[in-house]
Amino acid sequence: MRSSLSQRLDWAALGRLRLAARRIADGLWVGSHESRRRGAGLEFAGHREYLPGDDLRWLDQRALMRHERLLIKQFETETERQLRLLVDATASMGFRSEQAPSTKLEFAALLAAALTRVAVRSGDPVGIDFLGGEDVQSLPVAGGLEAFDRALVQLSLARAAGQLGDGGAQLEAALQAVGRRSTRGSLIVVLSDLLELGADGPRALSALGTAGRQVIVAQILDPVEATFPLEGPVRLRASEGGLEVETNASLARAGYLEALATLQQSFRAALHVHGGELVVCRSDEDPVRSVRAILRAAEGRGA
Repeated sequence: MRSSLSQRLDWAALGRLRLAARRIADGLWVGSHESRRRGAGLEFAGHREYLPGDDLRWLDQRALMRHERLLIKQFETETERQLRLLVDATASMGFRSEQAPSTKLEFAALLAAALTRVAVRSGDPVGIDFLGGEDVQSLPVAGGLEAFDRALVQLSLARAAGQLGDGGAQLEAALQAVGRRSTRGSLIVVLSDLLELGADGPRALSALGTAGRQVIVAQILDPVEATFPLEGPVRLRASEGGLEVETNASLARAGYLEALATLQQSFRAALHVHGGELVVCRSDEDPVRSVRAILRAAEGRGA
C-alpha cells in the first residue's frame, strides 16, 4: 500500500503545498478563542453512533455488550474547537482559466492546508471530508503535526471528478455524514464553487450549522467566473453534465453576473439563519487574504 501511495503522490507538489501552507499560517495572527466542543476532554457528554475512521480509544465496550451497538464516548472541554473541512472535489472544481495560477480545487486545497496548519498550531483537532473527486479519502479528527502531514497528503492526491446529481440526494447524504462526524461547537468550513449544488444547496449547507455548530462557506471562483470578462461569440460547456451553450458574451454578461449575485445571496441568507457566513474567494488572489477572511468570518467579524 505504501508503494502504491508513493507512485500516486507528486512529492514535489506535496513539498510546495507544505511550504505554502506554512507560509500562509505563519503570516496570520490567530487570536485565542473560547468555545465548547465534544472531544477528549474531562466531562462525559454522552454517546453517538460509531463512524468509520473514529478513534477506537473512545469506543464504549460496555455499551456494545449491553446494546450490541458501536457507540463512541463524547466529552466536554472548553479549550479546544474541532475544525471540520469539507472540500468540493467535483468536476467543476478542476476549472482553470488563463488568468488563474491554479485550478479551483488546487486553490481550495491550499486554503484547507493553511487552515489545518493554523488549527494544529492552536491545539485544535482537524478532520477533512470531500465532495466527489478521485483519490480522495476522508480523514478522522486528529491533532498535532501528524494530522497536518496526513491532510497534506490527501489534499495533494485529490483530483477533480464526478458530480452530485440533480436530485440533491447525494449532496444530502454527504452533508449528513459530515454533520454526524462534527461535534457540538465545531467549526465547519466548506470550500466549494457552489455552482453545481442545485436549488437545495443553500438549505443543505445551512443545516450543518444546527446543533451548536458554526458553518463558514468559502465560495472558490476562477477570475473568469467572478467577472465574466469574455467578449463576442463564445461556446460555454458545463464542467458537470456536459451542457453546451453558444452565446454572445458581451450581451450575456449582465445576466450572468446578476444570476451569480442571486446565487450568492441565496447561500448568504440561508447560512445567516443558523449564524453562518459566506466568504467569496478568487483563485487568482492572495491566499493569505482568503484565509484571513475565513477566520474573520469564523470570529464573527465579517468577511
